Amino acid sequence: MKLSCTQENLNQAINITSHIAGKNSNLPILANILIKAENNNLTLSATNLEVGVTVNIRSKVENNGEFSIDAKLLNNYISLLPKDRIDLELINEELKVQCQKQKTKIKGQNTSDFPLIPKIEKENPYIISAKKLRDAIYSVFFSAANSELRPELSGVLMDFSDNKLILAATDSYRLAEIKIDYIENNKNSKSNNNEKVIIPAKSLQEISRILSVFKDDDNLEVIENIEIYTNENQIMFVYNGVEFISRLIDGQYPDYNQIIPIECPNKLKVNINELIKAVKTASLFVKNGVFDIKLDYNKSPNELIITSSSSQTGENESVVEMEKIGQGGEIILNYKYLLDGLQVLTSEKAEFSISDPNNPCIIRGEDNNYLYLIMPIRQ
Repeated sequence: MKLSCTQENLNQAINITSHIAGKNSNLPILANILIKAENNNLTLSATNLEVGVTVNIRSKVENNGEFSIDAKLLNNYISLLPKDRIDLELINEELKVQCQKQKTKIKGQNTSDFPLIPKIEKENPYIISAKKLRDAIYSVFFSAANSELRPELSGVLMDFSDNKLILAATDSYRLAEIKIDYIENNKNSKSNNNEKVIIPAKSLQEISRILSVFKDDDNLEVIENIEIYTNENQIMFVYNGVEFISRLIDGQYPDYNQIIPIECPNKLKVNINELIKAVKTASLFVKNGVFDIKLDYNKSPNELIITSSSSQTGENESVVEMEKIGQGGEIILNYKYLLDGLQVLTSEKAEFSISDPNNPCIIRGEDNNYLYLIMPIRQ
């Protein structure tokens, strides 16, 4: 194997793949990146058996070949090289790396034990704006459950409906749902059956991270859209030479629409930044393990009063201006859940829809494509 490429391209590809590789006592080669040179193309791959990623970068290949190298070591070394041409050559089970005056030889392993990363046929993709998908993932993934007791709740529902892609996550205490438009929906144009899959939340976080690698690089923000392919057990995302594949979670996602109140007589509009400050202040005085704050919209027609108290730390009251439709009332919420929802809203104001202290509180931004629901803490 002998080839050359730019340091910038190689460094970025290693940054993406090395994040997937990791130590595994049963299969040590999973800590490696697979490097393959063929037909003027350099491919870097990594897998942890749950997900796999392959990155293709342009290179000048003199001799085809493949080799695997410790991901952490390669990532640390290549990131320190100058931004110039890098020459790679495999000699006697060592990878020779040369860039300007820097020369090194890195020991590795042959590729016979490297796991095969599965592929999905690239037919009839769903095509979505990469930026919208990245933002959508950021808006919902935190609502998935951390526990594996109910595996389906540790994932995010991806509902490929006819008109929009719907992402939803819930841990049974709160729910986040967002809808984004397709650029193209090639699969459903040939089928009337909507497709629903459950993808591990960690896999979607990794997709968001990969998309963020390209976000700040003007030279690489060339492709605006991401392609999504599915089969019965796996899902694959293709973007800018990166192919990311993940297993799907087997199971039936709960019909969360049943818990979304159809009518909420009380609606409050509040400035998001002011409310976030008030909630963070109140959080300093909540009961340990309960994290409860009270939102009182009863005492004043245009003031929302946020209070908290603890026998150990004291008590706090903050007032935020609001616009109100409906009757007065109060509701007790987990401040952590409330902050999670407020901090992903991009509008100036948040709209609260509340029926009573015992039913879910719904929060929306001024864009109705996003919904965040919190179950109240009952007194």
